[in-house]
Amino acid sequence: MELVHTVMHQLRSLQYQALRDGPLALTHMESKVLNYFGRQPGATQSDLVQHSGRDKAQLARLIKGLRERGLLTSEADAADRRNLRLTLTAEGQGLLKTLQQQTRKVNAQAVAGLSAAEREQLRGLLQRLRDNLDREA
Repeated sequence: MELVHTVMHQLRSLQYQALRDGPLALTHMESKVLNYFGRQPGATQSDLVQHSGRDKAQLARLIKGLRERGLLTSEADAADRRNLRLTLTAEGQGLLKTLQQQTRKVNAQAVAGLSAAEREQLRGLLQRLRDNLDREA
């Protein structure tokens, strides 16, 4: 299990480095917020709070910063004008695409030299570990 932890740490380190060195120097949480609204365009801040389990005030600050940087835009909900529907701007969509490419690159680096069968076996074994831990929780 120590090896799983070490590999995860290496993956995250490479991902964080790509974020810091990227065009807009994003934090990990900013990238997660962009990713969420990229997958759920028109969702609200409350949707994100419920999905992530993160502090509402922390997410409000992140969203505000991303809006100020021109990566997110908002529109009042037609049914309840107190709610803002958030979507990525064109710049936000472009940045998210770059982040996804970087993630694929790091993932490819991690499995380089493994055959398709080995990658599938690894995925299956990791899924079994996850299932075992879920049963014990």
